[in-house]
Amino acid sequence: MPEPATEPVLVLTSFGFLHLPKDAAGRPVPPSADRIEDVRDRLRDPAAARDILDLDGLNPRVQDIVLNTPGARELIANLADYADLPAGPRRIAIGCAGGKHRASGLTELLARALRDRGRQVEVEHLHVHLPRVLKTPTASPAHTNPEQEPTR
Repeated sequence: MPEPATEPVLVLTSFGFLHLPKDAAGRPVPPSADRIEDVRDRLRDPAAARDILDLDGLNPRVQDIVLNTPGARELIANLADYADLPAGPRRIAIGCAGGKHRASGLTELLARALRDRGRQVEVEHLHVHLPRVLKTPTASPAHTNPEQEPTR
């Protein structure tokens, strides 16, 4: 008797747009995915809470702050429902500015929600280990110069 077919593993990737390589036009090239969710303008940056600056989205405190950001629960539910579609995705990528707080926290929270639904999930964090990215103001917003905060 043949074994029942298993669902393919869903790969979730977090990343930071400011760490990505650029294309010929200078635009960031995100990781390959069936759906790329850009949360830079969608969710408030939890790094505004100064006490979590040295933490990342793998930390439960950061995840709690991200989860309680307006719109986060709805986004996680939407992505989980999308992942459950019959011809659903094999890869979902979530990006924020630096990949340290919002993207990595949401990716961990989404992975937990999908596992609770019985899905097999692999998680990869491309930039969570990198220093926090700071943007320095310039005369023209088109010429923003990101600088990395020194490692402490």
